Amino acid sequence: MRCGDPLIAIIDYEAGNLTSVQRALAHLGQESLVTRDPAQVIGAQRVIFPGVGAAGRAMADLKRLKLDQALLSSFAQGKPILGICLGTQIVMEWSEENNTTCLGIIKGKVPRFPDNIPDTDGRRLKVPHMGWNRVLMKKQHFLFEGVDPESEFYFVHAYYPSPANPENVLGETVYGTTFASVLTSANLVAVQFHPEKSGRPGLRILSNFCRWKGKENA
Repeated sequence: MRCGDPLIAIIDYEAGNLTSVQRALAHLGQESLVTRDPAQVIGAQRVIFPGVGAAGRAMADLKRLKLDQALLSSFAQGKPILGICLGTQIVMEWSEENNTTCLGIIKGKVPRFPDNIPDTDGRRLKVPHMGWNRVLMKKQHFLFEGVDPESEFYFVHAYYPSPANPENVLGETVYGTTFASVLTSANLVAVQFHPEKSGRPGLRILSNFCRWKGKENA
């Protein structure tokens, strides 16, 4: 890390919700920098990869700003990375949205919820999935230490990650179908929900991320 590089870089690729993430970190007493400079991303100790919007536009902007390579380089370095919402989908190989080739950090695809998907009672659910829902953890992870298993998190999405390898699924959520809502791969954890908008449980996840060493449970 060079003098002047940020401790936490929040990647700015024109995909929204950056201020709320930075505000949540500030509430925790953590300094961060919203940046679209690839050198600052590569130099940071930790990287947060948030986002809302469409996969096609997001990947185009990442490539235009050369932030795709900065992300891949940061992952290869082993530094802690947190994906949020669209950022969670972009770490996959391919998204059905705009038929988009993504970063490919985790093998798998990103399908769309079927329209009027039924719940277990046969009631038709709306797409996008919007509102509060639980996450069933498949295994333990440092980022979820101290988080009540009954906690609910705030979701807003019409597409969801579907990893090829079940080992990459850290947590699942049910919305008409069971989908992977938390992904993990080495020094990357990615959540489909918005921790910065999920109250105390979300703040605990962000706090844990700021102390995470980038290993499975350390």
